[in-house]
Parts: sequence; C-alpha cells; structure tokens
Amino acid sequence: MRSFTGLVNGVVTAWWDFGPQSRPVDVVMVHGFRGDHHGLEPFVAALGPRVRVLIPDLPGFGSTRAFSGPADIDAFAMWLKAFCAAHAPGAAVLGHSFGSIVVASARAAGLAVPATVLVNPIAANALAGPRGLMTKLAVGYYTVSAKLPERWGYALLRNRAIVRVMSVTMAKTRNKDLRRWIHGQHDEYFSVFDGRRAVLEAFQASVRNDVGQFAHGLTGPVLMIVADRDDITSLVRQRELAARLSDVSLHVVTNVGHLVHYEAADEAANVIRQFLKLPGTNA
Repeated sequence: MRSFTGLVNGVVTAWWDFGPQSRPVDVVMVHGFRGDHHGLEPFVAALGPRVRVLIPDLPGFGSTRAFSGPADIDAFAMWLKAFCAAHAPGAAVLGHSFGSIVVASARAAGLAVPATVLVNPIAANALAGPRGLMTKLAVGYYTVSAKLPERWGYALLRNRAIVRVMSVTMAKTRNKDLRRWIHGQHDEYFSVFDGRRAVLEAFQASVRNDVGQFAHGLTGPVLMIVADRDDITSLVRQRELAARLSDVSLHVVTNVGHLVHYEAADEAANVIRQFLKLPGTNA
C-alpha cells in the first residue's frame, strides 16, 4: 500500500494505492458518507494482491480537505471525474452507499469507464426508505450540529454514543467478534472530517440525491451488489433500479444490511472479481 496527496479539481486529496504498480489500475473505489478509505480495505484484501485498487478519501473526510465551495453532488461528481482522469484512466469504478451516488452522478456527467460496480446503492431517496424516520431524525441531528457553537457542534457530531447507535442500527451480523470489530471501525474513522460544513453539506447531498436520478448515465456493464436487510434502500427499490438499466447484473447478499463491505466482503469480492475479470478469476 502506498499513500499519496495531490490537488484534484482544486481539492487537496489523499488516496491510497493497493496492489502491483506494474499493472494499470483495475478499480477506483469510492467510500460512503462519514467514512474514509479504511472502510473499503476489506474489499481490497478479499480481491487479493494481484489486483490494483485506488481508494481516495472523499472531499471533507479522512485526510482529504473539504471543497472551498458548496459540497453538492455536482462538486463530488466533477472531483471524481478529475481524479479518475488523472490517476486511473480506463479503470472500473466502484461506489458504496453515498459513494454509489457520487459514482452515478459522475457517470451521468461524462465519466467514461469500462464497468461500474454499485455496492449497497442508494437506489431511491433515503427519506422514503425502510428507515425514513431515522433519516429524518438524522437531518435534524446534522442541522443542529452545524448551528450550535463550534465546541458543542463538534462534540455532538463526534459523540461516541450517537456513533454507536448508528453502528448498531446498520450491523446485522450475530457474530459478536465481527460486531465488535465493526463498532471499532466506526468509532475510529466515523468522526474524521474537515469541518462541520463539510459533514452537513455531504449529508444533504446524500439525502437529496439518489442513484435512480442518474440512471440514464449508467451505460455499459453495471454490477449491483445489494442486501436483503438494507435499511437505507429496500430490495424492491433496488430491483426497480436494476430494471431501468440496460446491461446490469444484480447480486443479492442475504442476511446482511448496509454494511456489505464489512459483513460480506469475501462474497462481494468474488462477484466483483468475476464481473470485472480481475486477476485470480477462475477461467
């Protein structure tokens, strides 16, 4: 693994390069809201050392600085287009959760890739999802966090009890060790961001947009990896989105929710490897 920092579309961006530098980049992976590159590392490990993957931290999260202007979905799309053009031309692109919206919006804005992978995609507006009430409460939480005095606003955003509630809600596994590890990941990486404005505006972008509105840009091969217990987007809505795409493969992970990257990384990686015909694929 190698880490880099550079200017991407005006944003000081950090990214991580996994796998052999002797081969072109196979996949660019885009993480979800409030996460960073660490969240997708289980996919990298499961894909194996022969696959080259780049994972940037989204603007405002992890080690990447926030946008100087509004962090709307267009800003994220233009940033991803610039990143792929500069550092991974010709690579496939994968987006998890909010990252699926960023990927879809970038595709609709002209990002040309050989294939697209959407993991736990936000296929329809999250406010209308199975946990729509929880999403509405989250809107209030992030709005209040942005309006409070700075000290109290940061304290609310980084409150470990609230982060744990989020983690407990999303985790579906009954494996105590795995649940403990998932909670530890969220404790460590869910509160690393470049200012309250970055968090609020990214959250607003995540609930005001969805992959469905950018479906027209999802041309070429698309792999959707969805979960039957996802509280953000129901399986019915995922199937509805898949029906709108002309060249789609749909894989359903059972007994898993919104954390496929944590709870079913090996299964997802096997599907991704076959779909993209990556090194290690059985002939």
